[in-house]
Amino acid sequence: MKTKIYADADSVAREAAAFIATEARFAVAARGGFVMAVSGGRTPWIMLRELANLDVPWDDVHVVQVDERVAPAGHPDRNLTHIRESLLAHAPLRPGQIYSMPVESSDLEAAAAQYAATLESIAGSPAMLDLVHLGLGPDGHTASLVPGDPILQVADRDVAISGVYQGRRRMSLTYPIINRARSVLFLVTGSEKAGMLARLEAGDFQIPAGRICSDRAVILTDRAAAGQENRNVKTEVA
Repeated sequence: MKTKIYADADSVAREAAAFIATEARFAVAARGGFVMAVSGGRTPWIMLRELANLDVPWDDVHVVQVDERVAPAGHPDRNLTHIRESLLAHAPLRPGQIYSMPVESSDLEAAAAQYAATLESIAGSPAMLDLVHLGLGPDGHTASLVPGDPILQVADRDVAISGVYQGRRRMSLTYPIINRARSVLFLVTGSEKAGMLARLEAGDFQIPAGRICSDRAVILTDRAAAGQENRNVKTEVA
């Protein structure tokens, strides 16, 4: 697992956008398409806004969701709301190239299976995503793979439903599909993440994020999360 440290969250977002643009160009040239899974969060929304301005082969890009809160359409809690605001409103991307998790369904288990089938239709069977973008919570969660939830044990499905976490149930990609991805990009910013970042880098299986395969993972982080706020370091690679 490679870690790159930048001055602040905005710098992390810009570098992440550049990383994704490079991966997209490579994937389209090599395989004719690029399927990217996106998580939520303030830094990722900046990342997507930056990505919209870069040289990306948008006609061949497909954007799927890593996870989504069970909430009404257009609700500010929905990651999809922010994906549309940050990316769709600014990039030459057709609405049909963003695949939303069907969390408004009355049968969430069936909806999860439906989304897994959608992923197979665009990324093969079993679905192999080109890039999965992940965050890291202060409790060690990533995607909606949260501590103590039965979703952590799901090994036979690519998409599953969590219990209630921070007030809402979630639909989330599971370990099997994340760990099949060609590339995993963690964005980790803020001093409250410092302890968990160290555990992630150490591959600590006691936290959900530590179970992500490290051989294809890159972490982009800021000095605050890396515990280097008082150091004059702009970029560091470990």
